[in-house]
Amino acid sequence: MAIIVQKFGGTSVADTAKIMAAARKAVRAQQDGHQVVMVVSAMGKNTDMLVELANEISGQPPAREMDMLLSTGEQVSVALMAMAIDALGHKAVSLTGAQIGVRTDSTHTNARIISISTDRMQSLLDAGNIVIAAGFQGIDEDFNITTLGRGGSDTTAVSLAAVLGASCEIYTDVDGVYTTDPRKLPEARKVSRVSYDEMLEIASVGAGVMHSRSIEFAKKYAVPIHVRSSMSDGIGTIIAESPESHDRVVSTAAVTMDEARITLSAVPDLPGTSHAVFSVLANENITVDMVVQDVGDNGKSNISFTVPEAELDLALKALKPVAGQMAFGAITHDANVAKVSVVGLGMAQQTGVAETMFKVFAEKDINIFMITTSEIKISCLVEREVALDALRAVHNAYDLHVQPENVIQVGSPSEEIQRDEATRASVAERLRGVGMEDLSIESITLDDSQSSVSILGLTDRPGVADTVFSHVAKAGVLVDMIILSYSEQDGNASMSFTCPAESREAAIAALEQLKEEVGFREIVSQSSVGKLSVAGVGLRSHTGVGIRMFRSLSEAGINVDMINTSEVNVNVIVNGQHNERALEVLEDAFADVLR
Repeated sequence: MAIIVQKFGGTSVADTAKIMAAARKAVRAQQDGHQVVMVVSAMGKNTDMLVELANEISGQPPAREMDMLLSTGEQVSVALMAMAIDALGHKAVSLTGAQIGVRTDSTHTNARIISISTDRMQSLLDAGNIVIAAGFQGIDEDFNITTLGRGGSDTTAVSLAAVLGASCEIYTDVDGVYTTDPRKLPEARKVSRVSYDEMLEIASVGAGVMHSRSIEFAKKYAVPIHVRSSMSDGIGTIIAESPESHDRVVSTAAVTMDEARITLSAVPDLPGTSHAVFSVLANENITVDMVVQDVGDNGKSNISFTVPEAELDLALKALKPVAGQMAFGAITHDANVAKVSVVGLGMAQQTGVAETMFKVFAEKDINIFMITTSEIKISCLVEREVALDALRAVHNAYDLHVQPENVIQVGSPSEEIQRDEATRASVAERLRGVGMEDLSIESITLDDSQSSVSILGLTDRPGVADTVFSHVAKAGVLVDMIILSYSEQDGNASMSFTCPAESREAAIAALEQLKEEVGFREIVSQSSVGKLSVAGVGLRSHTGVGIRMFRSLSEAGINVDMINTSEVNVNVIVNGQHNERALEVLEDAFADVLR
């Protein structure tokens, strides 16, 4: 008998009527022949209310006591859900995280799951019960109650599905994953399926219906997820290995409004600089998102990155001592920005994707402050007031409102989320002797076939990225990494990209033809560079991945020329003479977590 895990979020259990509706869905699944585990969040705004109560008593409530307090919300929900199922004439048992056996570390308010015991759950299921598990919580080795942080109930649901060899249904107040937030763009289209990697990127830019940490679990342990509406029986969206269509280059678009940009100007272009900067931010648990480091100019470079606007003041305070020690030219910031991103697995095999984005921004007279690219995501930082116009422009440019051709359909949604025996065995093997949320590096690779080209002192104006890259494309140059950063200190921008080494001269010649039109000071290039990529699961939730990279390269005396980051990999560019040594250094640095 197959096990299914059903998760109901706070809005789906906000009142007794909704609790009864959720109970009926669980009973129906059991009647269809499944063993059912429900994961339930606190009712409605209950958690917010508890936080407000704590803040009325203390401006800095102890983290351990916050976990004791916040965990009570789920305890209320699971008990009421068990009562609802009993009222429907079926057997149910509610369990807290501790009673289930969710073992975590001791990081209160943001604990990581170490292991989950299945014995009690399986025994109750075999006795004909629907098991109702409290989401968001666990217990550490000293029997302290812990909570899992933001998105914790999603994480609980997917982790239970992993250890039980179950499929997972996420019931929420929306009926699936959309090409963008339908509250921002009514023309957004619901997608029938989305890949794990795409969903990780979608979640990172605030557009997903699930938290990125739960998607990391799903990818790591091959848990298929069915996102459905708690208010209807609609088909919803499948999150699995493959995308909706291999013919669709871009699958989704998103905007993040709560970002702030920090630029460090005239930073010494030396080994160890990146490590010094980002380690102080990591020590303060500041989330760094877009990262752009341009190629050095006269021994100096600029580093720009974004942080949540709420963490801007803390970030600036943390950077001040480093600026004094390393003699930065200046630290500037801008909170009036927003990030517009497009995501799609098809980007890795398709040229011209970035140029389309730059072109529509040029047509709308939208200036770009930063650009970062990865294998499956392109992000541009723009003024906040034009962000929604930018989102609409790219959504239309990539025809995201149109159903793609050749939609992948393995089977019905219920068939697709069933896990075969081989998958269960593979997952069981990976769960032995490891912490469930341990960092997992899948690969460390070196691409030594590339060169880099940088434009320095570039006049900053709308349309410049479109002009540059459309001209480079016409010269037959295939561009890989792209970064653009703007310096408020001198009002100019710098733009760097990598391309095949044999195309470097053609790229430079194409750019020289544009010097008068776009306005820039000079072109610098390296004939041979190495692109080193660290790819894996948990790169966002384990914030030290970039720090480990920068530290190990710094200790080896290897300078980092360019950086870009995504949810699934961190890429750095180094001088070609260091390629093999840099690869060895990174393999040693991640030997303990390299699969």
